[in-house]
Amino acid sequence: MIQQSVAEIVDHREIAPGYRRMVLESPVDYTAARPGQFVMLGGVGGGAFLRRPFSIHRLEIESQDRARVALLYKIVGAATAAMGKLTPGVRLDLLGPLGQGFRVREDYRRIFIAAGGIGVAPMMHLLEDLAQTRALDACEVFLGGRTSHDLLCIDDFERLAVKVHRTTDDGSDGAQCFLTHPLEIAAQQRPPDIIYGCGPMDMLSCVAGIATRLGLPCQVSIEAAMACGMGACLGCAVADRAGDGYLHVCKDGPVFDADQLRW
Repeated sequence: MIQQSVAEIVDHREIAPGYRRMVLESPVDYTAARPGQFVMLGGVGGGAFLRRPFSIHRLEIESQDRARVALLYKIVGAATAAMGKLTPGVRLDLLGPLGQGFRVREDYRRIFIAAGGIGVAPMMHLLEDLAQTRALDACEVFLGGRTSHDLLCIDDFERLAVKVHRTTDDGSDGAQCFLTHPLEIAAQQRPPDIIYGCGPMDMLSCVAGIATRLGLPCQVSIEAAMACGMGACLGCAVADRAGDGYLHVCKDGPVFDADQLRW
């Protein structure tokens, strides 16, 4: 159920240069929220008159009418810069959970996660949800960023005891390459049950190509600017591989089977 609430910031801190994690306490039921879904956040200031979309980064259910929703974001413009100055106690407009999340089968055990930069945001919620129903010892995370500052949540992944592959464009942490390089090698050596990905479109296109070549299931979370979050404005269109039509990230996604999209 999509619900609107006034949520209060209970924690807000920098986790890396230019990146922040905000935790909001919302007085609504988030028990049905799935990893990969998102919320629309309003009242952040910085000239942002419309709500802005953010993946649910982590979710703590306190009761059927109270939840803590964590958002991970990068400061890239006036709105997120203003958002970065907000302090605990500030109340914001929150709409969610929205969209289609990751789909997980019970028999998935060997799981690859590809996360580029801020694309790591929904993956913590996914892994923490997976940890409730299965061991994560066969899960591997492939992190990519321009520099070491763009490799996020490493401590959180290691706390869950998943193997983490680090890559950076400048070689400041891990291998100096795109994350798709170690991903493809690992997938060739021992194919996973599925690949989940989130990050820049060029990266996701490469991840989808690897999955296609190796005959592997693949789901990707697409980032897009959107005004409504519910399929009304039609501004977040992506090309549908099945024909000449379009799918909409807010309603049909943000998570898609990779073979749904025309890359």
